[in-house]
Amino acid sequence: MTRALIIIDVQNDFCEGGSLAVQGGAEVAAAISDHADARAADYDYVVATQDWHIDPGPHFSETPDFIDSWPVHCVADTRGADFHPDLDTENIDAVFRKGQFEAAYSGFEGVLAPEDEVPTGERKLGAALTEPDETPLSLDDWLRDRDVDEVVVAGLAADYCVRATALDAVAAGYSVSVLTGLTRAVHAEKLNDTFDELEAAGAEVQH
Repeated sequence: MTRALIIIDVQNDFCEGGSLAVQGGAEVAAAISDHADARAADYDYVVATQDWHIDPGPHFSETPDFIDSWPVHCVADTRGADFHPDLDTENIDAVFRKGQFEAAYSGFEGVLAPEDEVPTGERKLGAALTEPDETPLSLDDWLRDRDVDEVVVAGLAADYCVRATALDAVAAGYSVSVLTGLTRAVHAEKLNDTFDELEAAGAEVQH
């Protein structure tokens, strides 16, 4: 099998000090970096997603309900949308951005970011689009182009974007695992229900 690690939305605004902070977000950033380094041989590819909002409509609200509407967060080209500094981006092969003009929770709604706009280490990202009129490459297309059939999901937040990405991966036919130690929830009291839902859908929840 060809396996990819998908790192979901480990961005400044979702970590302590950000506008939509998830408790333990910075800890997750560091833990994912440690995991990706220690288990590098387990993954053929590593990809990451970013919330990348420009004008997402009612997804942003001055009076958010923290269910379907949220404080302003992860605005494109701002510090809040950047990866958390404790997330080591050196070995990330590609980054996919989602939610430019609407709510988008799943990484499978994202499109490949231009290579020169993504902060990484020495290793280059996967090939980016060079022609402005080309159809943006989706995460699913990128994975299938590389014969990936197994994905491992980690990041923020468990009950929203990690959940949505894992469910879409199952629906798309991938073998899916979720690393519970490398995620945190917006609503911590719903975490076990989220994991139960993912297991029922066919994902492997690795505690």
